[in-house]
Amino acid sequence: MDEEKLAYFRSLLNQWMEDISEGAKDTVVEMTDEDDTFPDPTDRATLESDRNFVLRMRDRERKLRPKIMKALERLDNGSFGICEACGEEISIDRLKVRPVTTLCIECKKQQEQQEKAHKG
Repeated sequence: MDEEKLAYFRSLLNQWMEDISEGAKDTVVEMTDEDDTFPDPTDRATLESDRNFVLRMRDRERKLRPKIMKALERLDNGSFGICEACGEEISIDRLKVRPVTTLCIECKKQQEQQEKAHKG
């Protein structure tokens, strides 16, 4: 992969990390600033539902952070964009959609088929 593409992915991953950090900070501020008194139980239920949704999103992002850090490490050590299973290059289109991926599409399909076979 050429330097321009590597720089693109480094910038994308770093921006993703910043966005996750900012989102987490915003969530803490929003949840501590809100007035928790509601005369209508429906309003209270809506608030709780919204909070649960936001917390689930933040939890997903929290789990994504280590994957982003590992992708940045792969950028540093020269293994970014190389499939861990077969050693072939991962397509740029796949990396644009999922820059933290470690498997090419063919190896990912095989992995998913194996997981289905073990569950079935």
